[in-house]
Amino acid sequence: MYSPALRLVFLIILTSFSITSAGGKVKLTAYQVLEEYDLPVGLLPTGVSGYELDNSTGEFKAYLNGTCSFTISSYELKYKSTITGVISTDKLTNLKGISVKVLFLWLNIAEVIRDGDELEFSVGIASADFPVDNFDESPQCGCGFDCVGGERKISNFDFNRFVPSFLA
Repeated sequence: MYSPALRLVFLIILTSFSITSAGGKVKLTAYQVLEEYDLPVGLLPTGVSGYELDNSTGEFKAYLNGTCSFTISSYELKYKSTITGVISTDKLTNLKGISVKVLFLWLNIAEVIRDGDELEFSVGIASADFPVDNFDESPQCGCGFDCVGGERKISNFDFNRFVPSFLA
């Protein structure tokens, strides 16, 4: 028979093994991975259910439980249930699965590059810069940053920056 103290120690050891990956490291969340690459967590909405990352190539997939959409400053954003791309320090490239409605067109966000305190979002034909601190928190599907009547400082979040001058 084992003493209660020995059972407790055994349980703690088992628990610590179960929260580590095969490599002996604690598996980070998708949001923590973004931070490891010097990118803000708010590039992904809340509710990421899992991810895959190939550390040798930077190729990643992030999974949501379904599609996700919300409005920020009168522009709609849509996330597919699977978001793919390549991650490296200060960069997300070859993005697929994220789009923004500009005027009447849905444009895919192709890459995000951090340059100091700014993030540059490229939709291929145009790009726009936004302050990194606009992405300190993750938006929520359905309501973005306007959930439960909460206030969020997004005064510099103006998607009109995506509209090329010849369309304005």
